[in-house]
Amino acid sequence: MATALQNNCISPFLSSNPFSPSIPSTTQYFTSLSFSVVNPLETSCCRRAKFTANAKKRNSWLDPFDYGDDPEMGSGSMYAEGKQDEDPRPPEDPNNPYGFLKFPPGFMPEVASIGSKVRGDVRRCCCVISGGVYENLLYFPVIQLIKDRYPGVQVDVLASPRGKQTYELNKNVRWADVWDSDQDFPDPAEYTDMIGILKGRYYDMILSTKLAGLGHASFLFMTSSRDTVSYVYPNVNAAGAGVILSEQFIPDKLNLAEDGYHMYHQMLDWLGRPRHNVPRQPVPPLKVSISRKVKDVVETKYKNAGAEKGKYIVIHGIKSDSKASMQSNGDTDSLLPIQVWDEITEAIKGGIKPVFVIPHEKERDDVEEVIGDDASIVFITTPGQLAALINDSIGVIATNTAAIQLANAREKPSIALFCSEEKARLFVPNAQEKRCIPISSETGKLIDIDVEAVKNSLQIFEGVLALA
Repeated sequence: MATALQNNCISPFLSSNPFSPSIPSTTQYFTSLSFSVVNPLETSCCRRAKFTANAKKRNSWLDPFDYGDDPEMGSGSMYAEGKQDEDPRPPEDPNNPYGFLKFPPGFMPEVASIGSKVRGDVRRCCCVISGGVYENLLYFPVIQLIKDRYPGVQVDVLASPRGKQTYELNKNVRWADVWDSDQDFPDPAEYTDMIGILKGRYYDMILSTKLAGLGHASFLFMTSSRDTVSYVYPNVNAAGAGVILSEQFIPDKLNLAEDGYHMYHQMLDWLGRPRHNVPRQPVPPLKVSISRKVKDVVETKYKNAGAEKGKYIVIHGIKSDSKASMQSNGDTDSLLPIQVWDEITEAIKGGIKPVFVIPHEKERDDVEEVIGDDASIVFITTPGQLAALINDSIGVIATNTAAIQLANAREKPSIALFCSEEKARLFVPNAQEKRCIPISSETGKLIDIDVEAVKNSLQIFEGVLALA
C-alpha cells in the first residue's frame, strides 16, 4: 500500500518532467530546439582574435574579459529583427501622457517583452544636456537620429534654464525640464525630487553630455533606466563611473564644446551603429522648426524697428556681458564692440538695412550713440525669436554665436567671424555647402578681424537681393 501511494504521488511529477521516459530523451529534447554544441577548445583562440579585431569592449569596469557581442551568435527567428515598431495599441487613458492610469498596487505598470530587451528597443528616452543655447542647439541632430533609429520613441530633455529655451525650435521633444547638470552642489530637495520624477517616467535609455564622475553617474543610475550612457572624465575623476554606466565615452578634452559642430560625434557614432539587421543610421543635418506665434511676434518687432521682410541683414554678436549673447563654451572670444560693427555695416547699401540684435536693453543706448538714432535695433533673448528673425532676413553677419548655426539650419547665406582659423574649421565644417563665408583673425584675437575682408564678402548676399 505504501508503494502504491508513493507511485501515485510521484507519477504527476514524472509526467511533467521533461527528462522522464514518457517524453523524448535529453539529447532528443535539445536537438528539437536546434541547439548546437561547439567545442570551446577548438574555437576559443580564433574567437578571441576576432573579438579583438572587430568588437569594442562594452565596459572594462564591469567585466575585463567581455569582448563584445559574438558575431556568430544570432537571435534567430524567435525575435523580430530590424527597427522597432510603434505600439499599435491605443493608450488606456488618452488624457494620461504615460498611457496607463489604473493598475493593481504592487504590480509594475509595464513589463517589456524579452524580444524588446534583446533588440534593445527604446520607447522612452531622456537626454541630460550640459551647456547653454549653443550646446543644446548642436544636440538637435542627436535627437533626430534617436527618432529615426527608434520609431515611436518619446524624447524628453533636462537642460539648463537657458538651454531649455532652445527646445521651442524642436518638435521632436516631448518635455523639456530645467535641471542644471553643471552645478557642483545641487540642492538636496531638488536633487531627490528630480530623481523621483525620472524614476516615475520609466525611461529605457538616458543619455548625458556632462562629463560624469561617480556623483553624476550615481544620479543617472538612480533613475532606474535600463541603459545609462554618458561621457566621463578623461582623467582620474572618472574612477567609479564606469561601474555604474552601461556605456561610456571618453572625450579628448575636458570641454566638449571645443570640438565645435561635431562635439557629440562619439555619441552619434554609438547611437547610429548597425545592429540586428539595421544598417548604420546616417547623421541628419541641423534643422529647426519655428511656430507661427513666434514668427508673428518677431515680425512685429522688426517692423517697429523700421525693417521690412526680406530687406534686412541680421547683425549678431555685439559685445555684452549678458547671458543671452548665445556664445559657445568652446569659443569665449566671440563678441565684437559696436564700433567694429559700425565699420562693417557702412558697406551695406542698396536699400538694405542692418538690424542690430541686442541681448539686453542697456545696450540700446550704446548702439544708438555709435550708429545713430535711426538704427534698426531689435531686443531678442531667446533662440526661437532669433531663428524667426533670421528666417525673414536676407542673411546674417555674426560672430561665432548661435546665429551662425541658425542661419545654416534655415539655409540662409551668412558671414561668420572667428578669432582663429582653427575655430572656423571646427564650428563651420563644409562652409561652402552651407553658403557661409568664414573670416578668421590672423592674430588669434577677434578684435583684430580684417574689416575690409568682411566688406568684400558682402557679395554673397547679391544673389538673394536679385531674387527679392
